[in-house]
Amino acid sequence: MDLKGKKVLVVGLGKSGLASAVFLRRLGAQVTVSDIRSVEALASELPALLDAGVMVEAGGHGLLTFRRQDLIVVSPGVPLETPELAQARSFGTPIIGELELAARYLRGPILAITGSNGKTTTTALCGEIFAASGLPSQVGGNIGVPVTALIADSANQKWNILEVSSFQLETIEQFRPKIAVILNITPDHLDRHGSMENYIAAKERIFLRQTAEDFLVLNAENAETQHAATRARSQVFWFSGARPVRQGAFVYQDTIVWRPSEQAGPEPVLRVDEIPLKGAHNVENVLAAVAAARLAGIPAATIREAVRNFHAVEHRLELVATIGGVEFYNDSKATNVDAAIKAVAAFSGGVHLILGGKDKNSDYTGLIPSLQERAAAVYTIGAAADKIADQISGAVRMIACGTLDAAVARAAEAARPGDVVLLAPACSSFDQFENYEHRGRHFKQLVQARQGMESWQSASV
Repeated sequence: MDLKGKKVLVVGLGKSGLASAVFLRRLGAQVTVSDIRSVEALASELPALLDAGVMVEAGGHGLLTFRRQDLIVVSPGVPLETPELAQARSFGTPIIGELELAARYLRGPILAITGSNGKTTTTALCGEIFAASGLPSQVGGNIGVPVTALIADSANQKWNILEVSSFQLETIEQFRPKIAVILNITPDHLDRHGSMENYIAAKERIFLRQTAEDFLVLNAENAETQHAATRARSQVFWFSGARPVRQGAFVYQDTIVWRPSEQAGPEPVLRVDEIPLKGAHNVENVLAAVAAARLAGIPAATIREAVRNFHAVEHRLELVATIGGVEFYNDSKATNVDAAIKAVAAFSGGVHLILGGKDKNSDYTGLIPSLQERAAAVYTIGAAADKIADQISGAVRMIACGTLDAAVARAAEAARPGDVVLLAPACSSFDQFENYEHRGRHFKQLVQARQGMESWQSASV
């Protein structure tokens, strides 16, 4: 796109919106940013925008602002059905997302990873594997660095390893990964997408532009990804922790192996017990990363060493501390029911589970079998607390806490040596926190404060 001199509106000023606005100015576009937050709330972003010559509309969206544009770039957090966007669409104004904007300028092959759960861990692991191999690469997208911020350092032979969300995929047109990975599709973000069918359709857009020259890695044990294979034009590879697959990565006799084709024999990569991450779901994440790395030509020995040296990503089943024989785990990124189920399943029992936050139109009854089998108690917090209590009542002892501070205190008091206090909320964080990172950091601060108190008491004795 030649955007020099063109009027471009960026809607939403998260990290991706800020990166888009700055990038568009470098292209010579006349850029305006519109955000519903107040000038005071945008105080940290405004200096960089104004210095770059970007016009800012704060405190709401003006209809006239949306009418006077040659292009609109939407940040992932902004629903496409926002009235102003709907009107602009009716006038024929092109509307794309930050991921699509970046795709038109990004050089080098793309490895794109999506899924309801496991995206960040798998993306970070792929980044470590590619770095260990010596292949030039950079990591970003829905994890850390916006894709538009990667453009400057991209190169024809440099891999772009991207975590991509359903929100980002909604607005793609030309985005084409060389390797696309769908880890799983389970109910999530139904408050945004409106239905499971719409959510699935958004996820499947990751292979929208792929051809027979590209690769698609899918979970053989997830019904929705199995169905996705029937709609793909790319070469499909599978991963499974339960059985052999025709071509892809699977577990065989406690070893992760790679099979490049139906005719080829399996190639050992690493033993399952060498994976340093807890939970069967993380075995699946490693399998997906193995498949992607082998498709990129990275040797099995390099993959094995990188996996063995990998550590849990922050806020993903992260061990914070052990206090008085009780382990405290931060899984704040478990923002849907399936993620919370997998987090609980990573432990044999004695789980004191903190649940709640902002509801995403979720069904919490799916938690009941895991809670009955492994949980000692549930501590509810946030706006979804009453709904959670109604749906899982009778499955396990429940304590209404309201806040995370109260939940940590109550769980720590009740837990006994050998038990686990687990933050895996099954909800988004936006009722009480800025985001899941803010929630996770606050949990860690509460735990570390208790750890400091225990150390002080021990020293006093």
